[in-house]
Amino acid sequence: MVPLALAAMYAPAASAQATQAEPPAATEDPGTTVVVTGFRSSLQKALNLKQQAIGVRDSIVAEDIGKFPEANVAESLQRVPGVILNRDESSGEGQRISIRGLPTEYSVTTLNGAPVNTTSTATIGSAARGFNYDVFASELFGRVDFYKSPLAELTEGGLGGIVDLQTPRPFDNPKRTIRYGLTDTYNTSSKHNDPNGFVLYSNTWDNLGFLIGASHSGSINTRSGFEATGGYNSSFNGSQNPVKGNFALALDFDSPLANLGGYTRDQVAQALLPRIYRFYGSQNERTRDGLVSSLQWKTSTLNVSFDTLYSKLENTRAEQLFGILVRSTATTNRNAPVGASGNNGLIPLDVHIDPGTNLLTGTFGNTTYNAGAAYTKDDTKFGYGALNASWKASPKLTLSGQASLNQSTATSATGQLSGYIYGATSTIDYGSDHVYPSISSPTSYTDPNSWSGFTIGTGWTKETDKGKQARVAADYDYDLPGGWTGHLKTGLTYVATIKGVNKRNGTALATAHLNSIGAAGLRSAMTSQLPINNLDFGAGWPHSWATWNSNYFYSQFDPNVYNPESTFTPSQSFAAEEDVKTAFVQSDFKGDIGGHELRFNAGVRFSKTETDIDNFKQKGAGLVYSPNHEQGSYSNVLPAFSSAFDLTDDLMWRASWGKTITRASLSIIAAQTVIPNQFDNSATSGNPSLRPQQSKNLDTSLEWYFKPGSLLSAAVFQKKLTDATVANTTVVPFSSLGLPDTALGPLFQDANGHVDPNLAMTLRTYTNAGEQTLKGYELAYQQAFNFLPAPWSGMGAIASYTHINPFNSTPWITNAGKVIDVNSVPKYAYSTTVYYEQGPWAARLSYNYKDKSLHPDNPRNLGDDLIRWRAGRGYLDANISYKINENLEFRIDALNLSNTLAYDYFEDASGKYGSGKKTRMDYAKYDGRTIKFGIRGKL
Repeated sequence: MVPLALAAMYAPAASAQATQAEPPAATEDPGTTVVVTGFRSSLQKALNLKQQAIGVRDSIVAEDIGKFPEANVAESLQRVPGVILNRDESSGEGQRISIRGLPTEYSVTTLNGAPVNTTSTATIGSAARGFNYDVFASELFGRVDFYKSPLAELTEGGLGGIVDLQTPRPFDNPKRTIRYGLTDTYNTSSKHNDPNGFVLYSNTWDNLGFLIGASHSGSINTRSGFEATGGYNSSFNGSQNPVKGNFALALDFDSPLANLGGYTRDQVAQALLPRIYRFYGSQNERTRDGLVSSLQWKTSTLNVSFDTLYSKLENTRAEQLFGILVRSTATTNRNAPVGASGNNGLIPLDVHIDPGTNLLTGTFGNTTYNAGAAYTKDDTKFGYGALNASWKASPKLTLSGQASLNQSTATSATGQLSGYIYGATSTIDYGSDHVYPSISSPTSYTDPNSWSGFTIGTGWTKETDKGKQARVAADYDYDLPGGWTGHLKTGLTYVATIKGVNKRNGTALATAHLNSIGAAGLRSAMTSQLPINNLDFGAGWPHSWATWNSNYFYSQFDPNVYNPESTFTPSQSFAAEEDVKTAFVQSDFKGDIGGHELRFNAGVRFSKTETDIDNFKQKGAGLVYSPNHEQGSYSNVLPAFSSAFDLTDDLMWRASWGKTITRASLSIIAAQTVIPNQFDNSATSGNPSLRPQQSKNLDTSLEWYFKPGSLLSAAVFQKKLTDATVANTTVVPFSSLGLPDTALGPLFQDANGHVDPNLAMTLRTYTNAGEQTLKGYELAYQQAFNFLPAPWSGMGAIASYTHINPFNSTPWITNAGKVIDVNSVPKYAYSTTVYYEQGPWAARLSYNYKDKSLHPDNPRNLGDDLIRWRAGRGYLDANISYKINENLEFRIDALNLSNTLAYDYFEDASGKYGSGKKTRMDYAKYDGRTIKFGIRGKL
């Protein structure tokens, strides 16, 4: 047994699990002990862990085994100061987190101490380093530890911070436990019910314990609203050479039908139109199944466990798109067919310019409509297994370690069938609600004979993450002179990860089949009954148009059929392996200075990273993609220091300094020039020479534990980044990219499947920048109001606020030369929670808000003076429960009670036409409210 323990040992997981159960909190009267349960108990345990830590650590602790405070781990983490939640744009669920404003790939997630990666839905194929929390149900976890300051023992790579997810083990609660939950979920937008449930069994027999749990959840939600699909531009800017703004556009002022009314040509040319004026509606259906288990042997000196975790997320999305194409329209050849390239310029017939927003509305001739039916199936499977052990070799020496394997496989199969109406006369008007504007035309939208120019685009993506890890460590307690004590920890770690991206583009095969069906066959399959129910259109948008339902789409154009191996896309595919060998040593010290306890930790971590990349590069005169292999290696020395000093019995001062790194995303190291989204005219070019980003971090804080279960704290942080990865955008013609026409979707192709070689493309390249500084501060408050008279003594509150100084890698300069302070991350974020627990009743109300931030697709001025912001957004959640007896409770959870509008907007940097909030909007959609009601209990 001892050799087994030495071969697969891991101290942090074992010690963290051992300390998970905290003693009951007590009131200030030592003669009275009050047992704290429920959410308040969870907060108390987390606060105890924070107070005991030397570095900056926060924790989220399950209320009981299998009873995590929120349904989604990421949504729990947003209570932690400095954490900003990023939601999945399809389901509305919390998906990824950013820490202190740094992008999501700047954080590392570990599972019981082992680094893991997984992806889902829209991030499949992005190859970004990160972790999608929506793959997992929260019932599968017992605790989450969140580290914002570096320690030598912690995995490197998390420049922002490290999140350690801990699965439950039977000796966390050494007795027989059976927990279960049954819930019905209702979304107010989709008006659909879905059952959810979980069950967990745990038991111990002397030194042996076993735990197993399973969960299932499902949800259906709909989203609808307005999309400009990338912004606004004027005919004046869009007709420049090179194009100013983010798309080309030239109104047809020379048509004999053109009528500007009382406006001058220059006024109309300077007014703004969206890239596409369209309605978007979607229905997203997802199911999530999970399984967790642990077999544990525990004695007074030996603790061995084998832990597993499995999760499967299936996501099916149906999308309906309908609107007028504005981008890339111009009339340069009136002899060309109406609507064809060269004869598709919009003719102003009766237009209006809003003086406050400079938006151009009214009636236009020669408009081109596009209706698209898009269907996507995403699938993520994640598996993990780990052998953990710790052996107390003597009262002062503990040997420990871990060996683990994990794998994530995610696939996405998608396609879009589209049709067009050419040469129509149309009237557009935003009205008072720009989320649901209006559109009309004398041309029938529902008559299949109005539609022609049918196209199909399809693709298939597979992203895999494989990881294996081994770690051995030794902990040794020792005494020092003057009553000081020390705790030495040293160890070795090996981590090997393989990421692969396999992309296929079967558009050519699917187009051949579409041509064999013919226009008449496609029209006969169209229906005016939209395949998505309960969409909100507003009063001015048509409620139906000719389209195709999912049955027809999958019977004729199933992406899994039309994206075989022969459609492999080498420019967007690669495999990359990273082997990281690490050695670390650190020591904790504890002693008194002037009667006040001082604890500090000092250590250093050395890591060597070797990278092997297999991708494809264009070679020879014919620029044929051929296999390519590249290698690289680098080393890092990462010192770390943390301290905690008790100024008084309830006032603590912390300080930490350390060096951390974040490795650049493999998608921008290994990949070549690619178009990530074939329906968007933007491209990305990789850079295999990117160096890891480094940061020197400084944190200091004051924490006042003024009452049991209470905290008031203030922290200041600074990160000095060197070699930061920054995006640089330029507008280039499509022909300069060296990509085939099929790299772009049918929206950009003519009748022969060719893309205009002069089509303006936004090319994003990446380089290492010089030094940048990110700094800010955090405030936190937590208190149980047990000083109030009953029944108000059951109340309590939590609040946190994070402020980040404006931070952007590229100066934003107006056309007049003025430098604008823009923040690429939210300038501030806050979270507030008020809760109540008294007798059988418990309730909680939470509001989380993050400020606006610069959209990464437009980090600088493109010549149009429009700043693209992701609007600030806040979410109001609540729950209420009633404990029927000690073993059964009824619970209602309400998510997004505020029915928050998520959107981008375009601010006029010159100040002439305002902020653009709620007017010059893009991707503006409501998610609806989700209500969950059910029971949770134990046997």
